Amino acid sequence: MEYLIHEPSVKTEKKKALILLHGVGSNEKDLFGLVDHLPRDYYVICPQGHFSLGGGRYAWYNVDFSTGKPVYSLQQEEESRKLIRQFVVEMKAKYHLDEVYLGGFSQGGIMSYTVGLSDPTLVKGIIILSSRILEEVKPQLVKQAPELRVFVSHGTQDGTLGIHYAREAKEYLEGMQVQLSYHEYAMGHQINQQVLADLNSWLAAQ
Repeated sequence: MEYLIHEPSVKTEKKKALILLHGVGSNEKDLFGLVDHLPRDYYVICPQGHFSLGGGRYAWYNVDFSTGKPVYSLQQEEESRKLIRQFVVEMKAKYHLDEVYLGGFSQGGIMSYTVGLSDPTLVKGIIILSSRILEEVKPQLVKQAPELRVFVSHGTQDGTLGIHYAREAKEYLEGMQVQLSYHEYAMGHQINQQVLADLNSWLAAQ
């Protein structure tokens, strides 16, 4: 996959990275724009979605909201899931990374949930920004992941993926016994300064 990378400006003994996945209809430049707001001792790596929607817009799988509920291609989701797993392994090897946190916004968060919760040994933690767990993939997820660290943020006024998705995910994650940091904000389908502040505090504590 094509990707953008920002190397840490503060060198530490342990090499850590954030691999961030954009939402549907966006591209690798989107979350890469947050580099100046993220910890300076992390690599920030942003890959481009596998499926082109045209006009510089990409997705991890096609999704249709016309019915009022998201209808998506499970086959494409599985294809992207395999590519993301492979990408994480390749980035670990190429940059000699000790810890990887996989995260994303909206559809990128969905992919981060699936990859991280189906293979929690692959990453140190996952970062979920305004997203949900796909019901269809739950049978493929592990039963418990007590070592996995999970940061979740969601807006209570989110009109794209309602807050109920986050609250359902919270209950599910608590059942998996992950190390959960859960946050709700008075915002829509977005990432605001408070989300970034809380994310930075969480990353600093890991």
